[in-house]
Amino acid sequence: MNCIIGVDIGTTNVKALAMPPDLSKILAHAAAPVTTLNPEPGYAEQDPAEIWSSFVQVMAEVNRELKEAGHTATHVAFCTAMHSVLPMDDDGKALGNAILWSDNRAEAQAAELRTTQAKLGKAIHKETGTPIHPMIPLCKLAWLRQHDPRALHRTPRFGSIKEYLWRKLTGEFEIDFSMATATGLFYEQKRKWSQRAMDYAGVRPDQLSTPVPTTHQRPYLPLPETEKTGLTADVSLLIGASDGCLANLGAGAIKRGTATLTIGTSGAIRQTVRKPLRDAKGRLFCYYLDEGYYVVGGPTNNGGNVLEWVTEKLTQQDANAVFDEAATIPPGSDGLVFLPYLQGERAPLWDASVRGAYLNVDWQHTRAHFVRAALEGVLFNLLSINQLLVEHTGSAQVIHANGGFAQSKFWVQMLADMAGVPVRLNASNESGSMGAILLTMKAEGVLKNLDEAADRVAFGDTFKPDLSRHKTYRDAFKQWEEGMQKL
Repeated sequence: MNCIIGVDIGTTNVKALAMPPDLSKILAHAAAPVTTLNPEPGYAEQDPAEIWSSFVQVMAEVNRELKEAGHTATHVAFCTAMHSVLPMDDDGKALGNAILWSDNRAEAQAAELRTTQAKLGKAIHKETGTPIHPMIPLCKLAWLRQHDPRALHRTPRFGSIKEYLWRKLTGEFEIDFSMATATGLFYEQKRKWSQRAMDYAGVRPDQLSTPVPTTHQRPYLPLPETEKTGLTADVSLLIGASDGCLANLGAGAIKRGTATLTIGTSGAIRQTVRKPLRDAKGRLFCYYLDEGYYVVGGPTNNGGNVLEWVTEKLTQQDANAVFDEAATIPPGSDGLVFLPYLQGERAPLWDASVRGAYLNVDWQHTRAHFVRAALEGVLFNLLSINQLLVEHTGSAQVIHANGGFAQSKFWVQMLADMAGVPVRLNASNESGSMGAILLTMKAEGVLKNLDEAADRVAFGDTFKPDLSRHKTYRDAFKQWEEGMQKL
């Protein structure tokens, strides 16, 4: 049986799954972890050699499973985390570690584009659709321009982790439109690098990869370095898109009125629109998915990492015990408010220096209150981002939820009660890999468009809101907003 492999290069893991074109079942699946390094406060890096090793391990395992079962992979498609910056030579060899989205060393450059050079920052956002923040390559490269201009000028290439892998597998320096629109350097309407943004970052066009559509394909280039992947010479590689965009597609959230909420380590809420959208205040991103499909929304730094903080630092117990403890407290946490900004924030504040807080603490509040308020604070923050989204897209009638968060029925039900709309879970939680597979099927003409692709997505449980708890949460959200405005 022929099949397609969808590969998800995430911040925490490299994952892959293989499915036949009818999407009837998962034929093979594998995952391998990747370590994040913090060499200095505010820094977040990864070793590209470890990422490559994890990719090879995952691909070898999936291809071994397929071979043993008599299946053949015809295509491999890529879904990748956004905003990484990696220096490379002209042969694609890494010249240092990859700087990740969560790296905040470029705070000063982002602040400059929001204050003293706000006019330039707004012009760049209008061209690129990427909010100004230390996460974006535009600001990271500007940081390098200020701190080591000689290195910036002399480095032959700068690219993302995807470009590093793509060069190894195809011999080409290429970047898909989706990943490019997340750099802050790509003039989306003209489908080329923005001269305005490059001038600020201090880079030349020849240091950046060639932008191509998300459905762009190349033949796999067998080399001694890549043979351990188990890929065969006749397989076709599809460049794919970013993780946020493909999570929307893989979650079946393409049509108007459907939002996707993802919580992994971080989180995001997004909708799919049919033309580029710009928020005049620069609070929302708008990334290219495919021709006529754009994903608009806002990301938060504070998702599953808050649960990790609660389990490891606040309670020193596992996640299941944390959810059980939170369930003993009524919705709204008896007035206790948690602002979840443990690691700065992207949307809705776009302030890397902001930090979290508990508000309205009084004698009646127990540890269980603090636990529940933390879980509520994560969702309140995402719903505050959704309010910005609604201004442009209209309200969502249903939310498709995915990420590690979706494994907790308690937390998902909390979301439904807060939002007041049904929350649907996908049958598979691997929405990024699934989105990459669906994009391949569209590229190959198996599906006419991404609307048809979304109709192929299978769902699991649906969580309906409790109207009484929804009313309580409406009042609690007002308290939460009042607290946020005090920051």
